[in-house]
Amino acid sequence: MTNLKNDELHNILKGYNMLLYFAGTMIMFDPSQECIRDFWTNGILKNLPVSSRNPRFIKAASQLRESVGDINSNVTVMKEDYLVLFTREINPLAPPFESVYKNSDFQTFDKRTSEVGEFYRSYGWESKFRGRIPDDHLGVVLLFLTLMIEKYLEIDDEISKSEMRNEIRRFIDQHILWWVPGWNEHLQQHAHTTSYKGIGTLILACVEDLYSMMGQKSTYLN
Repeated sequence: MTNLKNDELHNILKGYNMLLYFAGTMIMFDPSQECIRDFWTNGILKNLPVSSRNPRFIKAASQLRESVGDINSNVTVMKEDYLVLFTREINPLAPPFESVYKNSDFQTFDKRTSEVGEFYRSYGWESKFRGRIPDDHLGVVLLFLTLMIEKYLEIDDEISKSEMRNEIRRFIDQHILWWVPGWNEHLQQHAHTTSYKGIGTLILACVEDLYSMMGQKSTYLN
């Protein structure tokens, strides 16, 4: 990758954060009429705030553009997809919990759930959803990742920035990339709406891009 000016890098990382916040919200809460109007009816998803050469990101952008004209991109159908994929009590088809993909018995509270919570607490952060939504829910995980990116953007000295890049990659390694590809495969297989297929692909693509960016030499991320 070529070098980027601070302002350009800042805007790119802000753009990725916007996408992760949007996608995380869509898998944490069932779709609302306002959300559908803002992102689908008004066509916001046709022009994403960042672009990428990552083939998975290109696929996600294509899926989301396609979903804008999809008759299934309405509140009723997307709510049904949300329920079947993520939240129904018996056999959700793409459960968005880190611990599920470690355990074949689909128990959602185990050592990894505790581990991700410990990572949060090492930064003095506690999820406002704690007690209602497990710490290892992908929406919570992505929210914490966006906060790490925000913290990175606030750091001035290069030594601290380098350490933060390492921490972001460590978090992505330990709590996202080892299981989200499998989760996304389930989502692609079982989602009825192009909207949710695009959201799953987008999450994985954004995380891959951020992991790559944070691994670049300091001349790229100064």
